Order: sequence, then structure tokens, then C-alpha cells
Amino acid sequence: MHGGRYYSRCRKAGNTLFMKKVLLQTEALSKSFSSGGAMQHVLRNIDLQLYEGDFTVIMGASGAGKSTLLYALSGMDTPSLGKITFGTDVISDMDSDGLAVFRRRNCGFVFQQIYLIDSMSVMDNVLAAGLLVNRDKKELIRRAKELFAAVDIEEEAWRKFPAQLSGGEAQRVGIVRALINSPRILFADEPTGALNSQTGLDVLDTLTGFNGRGQSVVMVTHDMRSARRGNRILYLKDGTVLGECDLGPYVHGARARHEKLTGFLAEMGW
Repeated sequence: MHGGRYYSRCRKAGNTLFMKKVLLQTEALSKSFSSGGAMQHVLRNIDLQLYEGDFTVIMGASGAGKSTLLYALSGMDTPSLGKITFGTDVISDMDSDGLAVFRRRNCGFVFQQIYLIDSMSVMDNVLAAGLLVNRDKKELIRRAKELFAAVDIEEEAWRKFPAQLSGGEAQRVGIVRALINSPRILFADEPTGALNSQTGLDVLDTLTGFNGRGQSVVMVTHDMRSARRGNRILYLKDGTVLGECDLGPYVHGARARHEKLTGFLAEMGW
């Protein structure tokens, strides 16, 4: 770990030095499982801090442990060893019921497969997630409308069913559903992996826009175009963080940003 527990990353804004707040951290995080009588070590003694407001991207070759790390950080899976702390909560010590409550209150999830409920309208899919936390339906509808507007989903689409949506529309609905409970952190696992080039860009623009308004994002990807949206890149190899790259705030079309990321990934053996 670097610096203090809660405020540890220094940045300059003009002539002002300020600190970024630690949102989530791990200590000696490890994950292993038995396969064919042999022990497979997927994550190995990871010490990591994630910061509030960052767009953190996790990269690495297939099998490096990217998705396993995301699932552990989000409480979707439990580590074999080590500690995961979110604020003052030690989520690695929680039982399944405690983790379910933690996820509903603090985390949003966007996956490659969108998992909308086919028999429910777009609006009802979003409200169903919101009602798990907030019983004020009027307030949830108000927030859902704001989020739909932010992702360019028009009112006529709210009453549609998932099968009537394009892939890009469905993923943007998935993002609205993930954000309906105002999560402290949004986890995304290859969110553009099943989309064509243009709809993938639309989804990346959506995630970048919310991050620009302060939403913390952690995204797993193997795609360079997606990775450039992050301000912090973590590269995993054989279950450990081999290196990280600070790209700074996203700037569309910045050639230097692309070159810095390309050079970093080359150094990592990408």
C-alpha cells in the first residue's frame, strides 16, 4: 500500500495539491481452487487500493485472474486468503447474506451478457433492481427517468421488452439498472465484448460520461479502445499486479494517451 489508509494518492490541479480517497483496498488477497487434484492459484497476495472517482481498468492475458479479481473486489466471490476492506467494512469477513446486502447498497454490475428479464419491460427491469434497496417507487421512477435521459433511451423504449432492443440499447439499459441504487462503485466485466464497433463506442461514452460526473468505475477488458477510457490501468499476470499506468483524465482522440498505453502494455508483455 502507498501512503495513508484513506487519503493516499496525491494529484495536482493547477497549483493545488489534493488527495484522492481510498474507496476499497486489499491486503494479501489470494484465491485458489482445486482442479484435477492439483491446486490452482488464481490470485496471489495482491495489495491494492482503489480510489474514489477513478476509472480503473484491469487488463492482462487470458487466465491472468482479471475477472476473478473483479468478483472478489465486488463481493461476488470470496477470497481464499487475505482481506478486502470497503470504507470501514471488512467484506472478506462477511457471510453470504451480508455480502448480498453489501452488493445491493454499494455496487452496480455491467456484464458482457446483459441478463435483462425477458418477461419484464425496460422500466420494470430497472425498478425491480431499485426496489431491492429503496421502497419509494416514485423516487425510483424519477431517478430512472433521469438515467434513461442520460443514456439516450427515449420514453417510448421504456415500455419495450428486452427482445425489442438493439444490443447497444440493451447494454445502456443494463447500465441504468446498475446505477439505479446510486452505487459507490460500478463494476463492468467486458461490457462491450458482445457489441459491434459503434454500439461499443456508445456504451464506452456512457461509462465515461458517468465517470466524469464522479462515478467510480472498475472495468475488466482485453480491448485497447476500451482501456483508453480509464485513468488508471492495472496489468495482471499470473494472478499478481505486474504493473500500473496512470493515463490521467480521458481526452477524446489524444494521441499521447494512446502511445503511453501502448508503450506500457508492450513493457508488460501484452
